[in-house]
Amino acid sequence: MCSLAAGISGGLNLFQGLAMRGAATDAAEQTAEQERTGVKSGEDNKRNKQLALAEQKQAKNAQEAQNVFAKNIESLQATKALLASGQVGNNMNILVMDQARQAGNYRESVRQTLESFSRQYDRNIQSTESELQGIRNQLRSRTITAYNQIPSMGSIILGAATSAFGAEMGLGEDSFFRRG
Repeated sequence: MCSLAAGISGGLNLFQGLAMRGAATDAAEQTAEQERTGVKSGEDNKRNKQLALAEQKQAKNAQEAQNVFAKNIESLQATKALLASGQVGNNMNILVMDQARQAGNYRESVRQTLESFSRQYDRNIQSTESELQGIRNQLRSRTITAYNQIPSMGSIILGAATSAFGAEMGLGEDSFFRRG
């Protein structure tokens, strides 16, 4: 038999533990909702960044294609002017070949620039993926920590029993053992 004080102490401790469990559960659920919202926001951000990168790449490709087209026209016009001058022979062939070489060098330069830009685009896309994964991991960690803060029913009951036993023992060393 327990004394009234021990019963009250145990009951209050049990009530307090259950209240703490409820509060911790609510906080964990709120953190989980924040995780869902944060991940969605991170995914939206990633999608927007990747869309902007794709548009930037497309614009760069179009711009460079126009530049190559303009350089080809310029090269053809220069070759036409050389041929129209009426000169013949090795010097003319050398000038025409030099003009073709310059145009080819320009096209190769543009190709290398676009290739480099494409590699940078791929790295930027990978960066957005990594950024989102970091956000997910951070939010998941916070959610796990919040759920780990919820006291178990066993620990609540053990705390209440310990409190009741401590109150009983505090009433007098002999009172617990004399009743038996």
